[in-house]
Amino acid sequence: MSFRATVLTLYPEMFPGALGLSLAGRALEAGTWSLETLQIRDFATDRHRTVDDTPAGGGAGMVMRADILARAIDAASPAGDLRPRLLMSPRGKPLTQARVRELAAGPGAVILCGRFEGVDQRVIEARALEEVSVGDYILSGGEVAAHVLLDAVVRLLPGVMGNEASGEEESFENGLLEHPHYTRPQDFEGRPIPDVLISGNHAKIARWRHAEAEKLTAERRPDLLAKPAQPVAK
Repeated sequence: MSFRATVLTLYPEMFPGALGLSLAGRALEAGTWSLETLQIRDFATDRHRTVDDTPAGGGAGMVMRADILARAIDAASPAGDLRPRLLMSPRGKPLTQARVRELAAGPGAVILCGRFEGVDQRVIEARALEEVSVGDYILSGGEVAAHVLLDAVVRLLPGVMGNEASGEEESFENGLLEHPHYTRPQDFEGRPIPDVLISGNHAKIARWRHAEAEKLTAERRPDLLAKPAQPVAK
């Protein structure tokens, strides 16, 4: 069974976008995963297809209505649908490689892309939405965040990456940032490839790469070193 993604959005024309290209695009064409979009406005009941209203208690901006979103979610994810329901939100739990792997091992995801000031809290609770953040910054809407999540997941689906081992030493897979990479030419503007990488000694190369990964992580993301390493799923 292929990974099945359903995206609820006010801008379905934003999909597949980048997801229709490169690895994700080839996998989409091959049927390794599928992508469906639902226009949230189709579940509005007034002639203007209004999906938002002023925030209770006052304040700036508009809030997406619970009743309209509930109808959209119920249409996308009826009873018996085992896919997690995700809400792309800056206040959500940070997306991690471990969570990406969990999603890639499942049947798919239903992804709600928020807009305006946010989503009525009642629909988050009533439809058990898992809030997911892709970083400590604010986007215009959840669509770009949904692209990030789906790209991260799809590349881990079986057969998507040409070399399955290529994902095992990537940043965050073992709790470290990835080691530096080099290729031809042998000398670039007076900067040669490190001798160890052309030594042919695979054990020494592995030790060097691990040491470099630890060094980079200590310099750039020391917070990762405080976390227990996550085993790579096989």
